[in-house]
Amino acid sequence: QVQFVESGGGLVQPGGSLRLSCAASGNVFRGYIVGWYRQVPGNERELVARVSSSGTTRYADSVKGRFTISRDTAKNTAYLQMSSLKPEDTAVYYCTRLIPPLGAVVDSWGQGTQVTVSS
Repeated sequence: QVQFVESGGGLVQPGGSLRLSCAASGNVFRGYIVGWYRQVPGNERELVARVSSSGTTRYADSVKGRFTISRDTAKNTAYLQMSSLKPEDTAVYYCTRLIPPLGAVVDSWGQGTQVTVSS
């Protein structure tokens, strides 16, 4: 069973930066899209960034220009560099893989990592 372990979250002031990391079990990213989602209690999980196996990236409008997604397929890892953070970025962040081309999620979610943006 594929497992994802997210890390790097924490408490940061508005305007600050964080870098999230995602470690996947085994060689599971090859050929898949890798995505970062976030969820606030009471809301649905939303996709904030995705990167294809060819390196094409897409971002939610709310994070464009502030977040950067990257992946290292050989190391089964993915990253989300977040800058100019806002209080509305507060959420639990999850990574997963998505089946191209439509981006279906088929794996279980990891524990996620909490990001709190507050002064």
